[in-house]
Amino acid sequence: MARIGKPGYLRSAMNALIAARQKQAARYVNGALLMLDDETLKANGYSREELRRQGAAYMY
Repeated sequence: MARIGKPGYLRSAMNALIAARQKQAARYVNGALLMLDDETLKANGYSREELRRQGAAYMY
């Protein structure tokens, strides 16, 4: 019979790992987007200030 309630240790650890990787990917993408000019960002619905506020890992 399946348990209904809070997730187990492994499930919680996996969820935390996935959340951390999603944040890392978002920072990477924001860093790449910040390399574009303001006109291109605006045409695609982004704002430089919003991307900075969300955080960015600059690509070198």
